[in-house]
Amino acid sequence: MIAPRIRRLVLTNFRSYRAASLSVGRDLVALAGPNGTGKTNILEAISFLAPGRGLRRATLDEVAFNEGDGSWAVAAEVEGALGLATLGTGIEPPAGEGAVLTRQCRVDREPVGSAAAFADHLRIVWLVPAMDGLFLGPASERRRFLDRLVLAVHPDHGARVAALERALRSRNRLLESPSPNLYWLDATEHETAELAVAVAAARAETAQRLAAIVTSRRDDPFPSAEIALDGWMEAMALTSPAIEVEDRYRAVLRENRGRDAAAGRTLDGPHLTDLAVVFAPKGIPAREASTGEQKALLITLVLAHARLVADMTGIAPVMLLDEVLAHLDPERRAALFAALAALGAQVWMTAADPALFAPLGAAADRFAIAPGRITRQS
Repeated sequence: MIAPRIRRLVLTNFRSYRAASLSVGRDLVALAGPNGTGKTNILEAISFLAPGRGLRRATLDEVAFNEGDGSWAVAAEVEGALGLATLGTGIEPPAGEGAVLTRQCRVDREPVGSAAAFADHLRIVWLVPAMDGLFLGPASERRRFLDRLVLAVHPDHGARVAALERALRSRNRLLESPSPNLYWLDATEHETAELAVAVAAARAETAQRLAAIVTSRRDDPFPSAEIALDGWMEAMALTSPAIEVEDRYRAVLRENRGRDAAAGRTLDGPHLTDLAVVFAPKGIPAREASTGEQKALLITLVLAHARLVADMTGIAPVMLLDEVLAHLDPERRAALFAALAALGAQVWMTAADPALFAPLGAAADRFAIAPGRITRQS
């Protein structure tokens, strides 16, 4: 098992930091400071070393330092799966108002096609307060959460999801015409089915493996869960060849053209799949559990996901845990610290109250965060 470590992180014109850096030597990194000082910004910077839009799903211009030139950069020296490497990403100053921003990615200062290349060196998973409403929010939020889980083990998954969304939009536009070009409609539905099955299969595999890990660890201090996907295509992908699932979905698309045209959207497919989670100790849907139970359940899922990433890729993921400790009683905090130690991964944690990190003793590198500043603590 390989357990990558970020040894040095450098931020330039990123969020609240004009220029900042920190070096770490331990597996646990504790960032403490009052709310609004920039703790989450550090975790977000690290999250840009993974495919996707980071843990806040921000646009490229949103993360630039307010008083800068519009550019920003994140660089990390990593002891990763391929040895020592420097990973970097960011954007150049915009060429003008309305200019298209392009995110650049480099490995050892050499350009690479996208952030998916970073997955050869490290994998990253996170838990942030924005996820607290996961079980109460719309299905789209749970799909996004699920796709983030998949992306950690299948770096190309995000590109497939985006391509599926484009294909569905193209089909919807064709159906807007009173007499759509049937040749183009057939071709678009053919492409849509191929992409849909690839997306559904990756989701189904990840959810099935995640459920197995959660079930196998019922003695964990965090609650067990039952996990399933509410989508016929994902269920079929687990038992049937991909070509059969594609053929069936193409038939569904063809049969539903009139209905979808009237609705202005495609009414069947993996773009509507939901992640169903049951709070196992009470046998109730997660949405009916208490706030504390839902938070504990999220920790269960994230810990299981970290184990899944390690099992499927051979790489223990770097974990980003934003303000998790404040919601746990002392017993649960101790249990979380023990679970994190057992994972053998590097873990970055934030808290407004530095006392929450006291049980870690000398096992953690500690930093005090103030607006625009990062200071190492003894």
